[in-house]
This record gives sequence, C-alpha cells and structure tokens, in this order.
Amino acid sequence: MIQVSLDKYTNITKLSKIKIDKKVFSKLPQTPGVYIFWKKVARKKDIPIYIGKSVNLKSRLSSYLAVHLGPKTKKMVKEAESISIIKVFSELESLLLEARLIRKFKPFYNIIAKDDKRPLYIVITKDEFPRVLSARRPKKNEFRAEFGPFPAGKNVKTILRLIRKIFPYSDHLTSKNKLRSKPCIYSQIGLCDPCPNTISSATEKTKYKQNIKNTKRLLQGKFSGVQKDLNTAMKKLSKEKKYEEAGKLRDQLKALNYITQPQIPTGEFLKNPNLEQDVRSEEIKSLSSMLACGGLKPKTLQRIECFDIAHIAGVNPTASMVVAINGQMENSKYRHFKIKQKKTQSDFDSMVEVAKRRRNNIAKWGTPDLIVVDGGLAQVKAFNQIFMEPLQKKKIPVVGIAKHPDRLIFSEGKKVKLTGSTLRLTQRLRDEAHRFARRYHHLLMKKSLYAS
Repeated sequence: MIQVSLDKYTNITKLSKIKIDKKVFSKLPQTPGVYIFWKKVARKKDIPIYIGKSVNLKSRLSSYLAVHLGPKTKKMVKEAESISIIKVFSELESLLLEARLIRKFKPFYNIIAKDDKRPLYIVITKDEFPRVLSARRPKKNEFRAEFGPFPAGKNVKTILRLIRKIFPYSDHLTSKNKLRSKPCIYSQIGLCDPCPNTISSATEKTKYKQNIKNTKRLLQGKFSGVQKDLNTAMKKLSKEKKYEEAGKLRDQLKALNYITQPQIPTGEFLKNPNLEQDVRSEEIKSLSSMLACGGLKPKTLQRIECFDIAHIAGVNPTASMVVAINGQMENSKYRHFKIKQKKTQSDFDSMVEVAKRRRNNIAKWGTPDLIVVDGGLAQVKAFNQIFMEPLQKKKIPVVGIAKHPDRLIFSEGKKVKLTGSTLRLTQRLRDEAHRFARRYHHLLMKKSLYAS
C-alpha cells in the first residue's frame, strides 16, 4: 500500500472519526461534501484509503452498507475502520475539494479504482488563445496550468460544464496551428464566446483572456475573488451607461452565485474541516441579531421553516414548507400542500389555509422556532393570524422576505435590510421553498394536461 506522510495535514487527520454503522449513517446530513475512509497502520496512525464526494452525504455513505457491492468496494469497506466527512456548500466545491485531497493523500483505493488508467486532469494550454481541456497525466511544463487529478471523467465533465456556461472558452483544435475562418459550432450556443476563429479586435481578445483567467481562478477555488471582481466591473460599466455589457456581467454573477452558494475557496475547507458548521453557526447568530432589531427574540433558531405559494393565474396552486435544522436544509422534513380553498389567485387566503394545516400538525411534524414566508406584510399577517392566536401554547414568531432589496418584513410593518450571513441564509431558505413549491405545481400541471 502507498505510504503517506500526514504530518503536514494535521487539520485533516484530526477530523472526527465516525463508526461505519447503518444507524450512524442514517443520521448523517443530506448535504454536499467529501468523505474519507480511514485505516489504522503502524504506530496507530490513521491513513485515508479512499476519498469520495457526494451531493448527498447521507445517501452516498448509506449505499456502502448495501448487500451487493463490487469486489473492490466490498474489500475497501471491510478494510476501513472509520470515516470522516467535510461538509461543503455546493457540488462544484465538493468536486474541487475531492480532487485536491486525492492529489495530496493518494489513497490506495482511489489509485486502484482507475483500473490502471492514467489520472485525468483539467489543463489550460499555452496557445495565444488558451484552450481548456482534459488530459491524462500531463508532462511537466506542458501546459499553462493543470488541475487534478480527478477520480472520474464524469467529475471533469461536470466541472467544465458548470464553468463554461459562465465563462465561455475554446476547446477546439486548430488546423496546422492556425485559426479557422469560420466560428466553431459551440459559439452558436454561447459556449465559445468570443470564438478565437473570429476574434478581430483587442477588445474581443481581452474578453476571451479574461474568461480564461476567471476559469483558472474558479478551478483554484477562488470563488469570492471572481465574484468581487465581476461586481466591481458591473458597477463601473453601469456608471458608464454601458448597460448591455453590465447586464452580461450581472448574468455571469448570478450564475456563479447559483453554483457556489456561498463562495468559499476550497482551500479554506482544508484549513478548517468544520468550516461549513462554523459558517452555519455564524448565519444563525446573525439572523438572531437581525430579528432582535424587529423586536423578535426567539430562545433558539434550531428549526426554521420557510413557506411559499406557486400557481399560474390561480391554476393548480400549491405551497411548500422547507425546513432548516441548525441552518442546514433537511429535505426529509419538507412538505407539499395542494391548495383547496376557492380563492386560488389570492396568496393571502392560500397562506391562511397553509398556516391552519401547519398548525394542525404541530404535534406530528414538530414545532418551528421561526416561520419565514416568501412575501410581504400580507403574507406575514396571514400566518400571524393563525400562529399568534391565544389558543397556541407557544407563540411562534413569523417574518417575511421581500425583494429589491432583500429585507425582512415584521408583523408591525417594520423592514430590516438583509446583509452578509443573514442574507445568505434567508436567500437559501427562500430559493429552496420556491423550487419545492414549483416542482409540485409543475407535477400537477402535467397531470392536468395528460387528463385533458
């Protein structure tokens, strides 16, 4: 087996070790992250024998306890004595962190899982208009930059697909090291923009090279730096009244925010394996302070529920309830509601119905410490009308989230602008509630279309 010196990576080796057990795995978080299988060797040192990633740690690790496993996987699980997890915030972060850890530790079962194939890297060429490609074991100084190795070709495709939609680049070969006269097929769908084949001005050349620079920084895990630069450039263009160009940067910024919520360099997870938990704690603390500004002082914010309504002109209205436990979304506790009241275009009446149904299930589903509704004062009053009744043993605080700018709405009409950690947490709640409500709404719409 490959021997690895772990002294340089004390933060990783001091991760909490978890027993490989069905009951233990059932309590793991359903969050993106990286997991490490450990084995004790000489001098009672733990070494990693396999490192993997998943968008759902609980589901992925539970699969290792299945009856039917491949020979190599079965042997690895039998040999492992414990596991550790590092929670992250997005699929992209988990992919990049997994690659960095594999490169540092070279775990035995990651190496043999390649079936003697050479490891896969993402590389940036030294061309005048650098290309972004995948390559097997690149030679030293062969490329401008390289990232990896990645344990699977699928991981590389996922990373490149996510990044290329934000910062288009070229991956096509030139004819005899010369650019062709026609734009490539990818330029027609915005994935090679500007296309090196048609670049004719210094402005286009600068734009292409900036895309390559940002791609490189994302592959290095420098999400926050790219976000800051895009935001600065967007504001500058807006002041210069170059609204179309500013709009393109705004779209890039939105896409980047979506795939990396929040933006934290992967290297930070190596310095502090408990970073995800620390950030969640800071978000809860920040939200608590902001609620106090509106006169709400809940003892704890362990369970936060967020509600949203979805419909099209009152047709097939639905509502969602999503739940965050200690700041982490817990989808096993989510609930859908099919709206039954007749005023289907009235979000207020729909919210009143949902509030009543939620109140009737307090004993069964548990008691929230805070209710967040996607909407303004009317939606807040709809919930307060039910949850602040004297019959309630515990008065549950209710706030709304309004947009443009994002702010909390309190029952008395007071508004508090959302910033920093609180903004991230409330946006995550609202976006998830919106997604979950629309998913059920679309399902009902499909059923209606099939029935007709």
